[in-house]
Amino acid sequence: MVKLVSWNIAKRRNAWRELCEMDVDVALLQEAGNVPNDVSGAVDDGPRASWDPQAWNANYGNRWSTGLSERWCKIVKLSDRVEVEWFKQVSPISMSSKDEVAVSGIGTIAVARIIPEDGQPFIAVSMWARWMLPHTSTNSKWRIGMPDVSAHRIISDISGFVGDYDPSAHRIVAAGDLNIVYNPAGAEWDGSRDQSVWTRMDALGLEYLGPFHPNGRRAAKQREWLAPSSMNVPTYYTTYEKGPEKASQQK
Repeated sequence: MVKLVSWNIAKRRNAWRELCEMDVDVALLQEAGNVPNDVSGAVDDGPRASWDPQAWNANYGNRWSTGLSERWCKIVKLSDRVEVEWFKQVSPISMSSKDEVAVSGIGTIAVARIIPEDGQPFIAVSMWARWMLPHTSTNSKWRIGMPDVSAHRIISDISGFVGDYDPSAHRIVAAGDLNIVYNPAGAEWDGSRDQSVWTRMDALGLEYLGPFHPNGRRAAKQREWLAPSSMNVPTYYTTYEKGPEKASQQK
């Protein structure tokens, strides 16, 4: 059995050190910076082309991409119980090579094939739905933007690893930080932008595994935009909420 952890480490260097103390085989990281020198021998984050968009994005390095190179998705090997074959990122072309993954968003995805020493190989995807601002023509007052824009690009990239109508023909684990909530119940939720992400995941045969109440704590105070029947498990809290027990949003 492969032990896997998914974690948005927000560029925290101590998180790398904590990973080395965990008894896990693979880490799917989001907003990961460079590996600290003191743990570089204990972790393997793969070739740079598997997580750095500079290899394929023609606009990488211009004034609009400032800072994008600092918050990558990464798949990290942490034990010798698995072999990891990282996919090199390329632009969204119609046919990629066996060691490539076609990506359509900067820093939103990393993909690798995980080969356990005593099990079947599977595709692992680390994903991070970056917030995207609306086009200026909308005159929107949303100052942060929408994460579903990036989430749909991620789903399109994952779709390249689904080549059969039978979902059981594929072995894919996708985990990360989508910045959206999961609320499978309630007519008032049908058709929402967040729900559209999960609908597309379902269409690919990707089953939602959590967090989902009762395997996790519901928010003590439900957000007004959640359906009363929501089983959403919050995993994000702000500095004002002071602790995970006050969390009211899911990332």
